[in-house]
Amino acid sequence: MLNRRDFLRAAGAGAVAGAVLMTDSTELAQASGETFEHGVASGDPRAEAVVIWTRVSGAAASVRVRWEVGVDADLRKVVASGSVTTSAIRDYTVKVDVTKLRPATTYWYRFRVGSSWSPIGRTRTLPAAASTVERLRVGLVSCSNYTGGYFAAYRHLADRDDLDLIMHVGDYLYEYGNGADLYGPGPAIGRSHQPAVETVTLDHYRRRHAQYKTDPDLQRLHRRYPFVVTWDDHESANDAWRDGAENHADDDYQAENAWSLRRDAALKAYFEWMPVRAGGTDGTSLTRSFRFGDLADLAMLDLRRHRDEQVEYPQGVGAIDDAARTLTGRPQMDWLKSQLANSKATWKLVGNPVMISPVVFPPLPPLEAAALGEMIHGPVPQEGLPYNVDQWDGY
Repeated sequence: MLNRRDFLRAAGAGAVAGAVLMTDSTELAQASGETFEHGVASGDPRAEAVVIWTRVSGAAASVRVRWEVGVDADLRKVVASGSVTTSAIRDYTVKVDVTKLRPATTYWYRFRVGSSWSPIGRTRTLPAAASTVERLRVGLVSCSNYTGGYFAAYRHLADRDDLDLIMHVGDYLYEYGNGADLYGPGPAIGRSHQPAVETVTLDHYRRRHAQYKTDPDLQRLHRRYPFVVTWDDHESANDAWRDGAENHADDDYQAENAWSLRRDAALKAYFEWMPVRAGGTDGTSLTRSFRFGDLADLAMLDLRRHRDEQVEYPQGVGAIDDAARTLTGRPQMDWLKSQLANSKATWKLVGNPVMISPVVFPPLPPLEAAALGEMIHGPVPQEGLPYNVDQWDGY
């Protein structure tokens, strides 16, 4: 039987520490494209707030970054502005939660370091919670592997002008290297991964995020629309679960540390490089909701950090009928049920990083099911044999 990585191949044919030194921002004498080579982005829009993001390139010490938000494309009518300081502690990324904005309003934003200006980004706040909303149009994307090909889907979405936001439901990047784990044509099309090895450390994950955000199509889409995101497994490691992943073993090779260290490094880089709010008591929750007036409520889920380990396939598929096994974790499932039960919106949407629709080999008559169970040394689930136990079918 193929594992998920092999199937996808076939189908698709440390911590930074140091002294924090203040410097005059005019010391950064790069042109705008060099100072802001990773572009700008926005995300997690609310009715009166939105997150704006960028990164300062080429800095060697702490940098003060000025930002401004306006209601016109030339930013002659600035309605909010300020400054923040970034440093190596956050990989020179900048993230501002701009508040006191108007609902259902398009805004433009930019950043400045010294005399260098970033590109201008466009974003939009959500409608007021009690408002009547006639339409919602979302660009849905996932599974964007740099070495697998060009990001044409991003380019086509950026060419449109009728979207409200982009929802990225996971695998914003992939952790694979350029060796035996290479996915796609990679070097043959000039898209090798950096670093060249599988990402396992904080520095690795930061460099991988940095590479993806140099892609021109992804940069342009970020400039055009706010993103609402969640992560899946490849932002950390393939088939990740609560205490491990398919391609992580503490004794595999020295570069891999305990899973908790690798997962936390991946999550830190993710929150640094993505235009997303840090939520929850520990500031690392991706479980959150968005309201589009009376039309729709959207619940975003994290299906990697709380799930039980995937069952062994096919021998262990009988275990998916165990009611104690969880994909979401009990607190997150209780939260989701509450969101769906209490929503008064016409549409209830779930931002979900894995397939929720069943994909199973058809259920068998009792005699054949028993014979198959003997062959795989375990019971066959009543609803049929699941094709992919990493998705909802495995729980």
